[in-house]
Amino acid sequence: MNRTIKDATVKRYHYEAHAQLETHVGDSIAAYNYARRLKTLQGLTPFEFICIIGT
Repeated sequence: MNRTIKDATVKRYHYEAHAQLETHVGDSIAAYNYARRLKTLQGLTPFEFICIIGT
C-alpha cells in the first residue's frame, strides 16, 4: 500500500507546499478504497469488502 501511494503521488508530482501533498495523498487513498478493485478481495473494492464482512 505504501508503495502504491508513493508511486501515485511523490514520484509523479512536485508539491509547492506540504498541504498540497496531504490533500493529494488523501484523495489517492479515497480513490484506492472506493474505486480500485483488487484480485485478493475477489474483485471487490476495499470498502465493499469491509461492508460485506461487517454484515
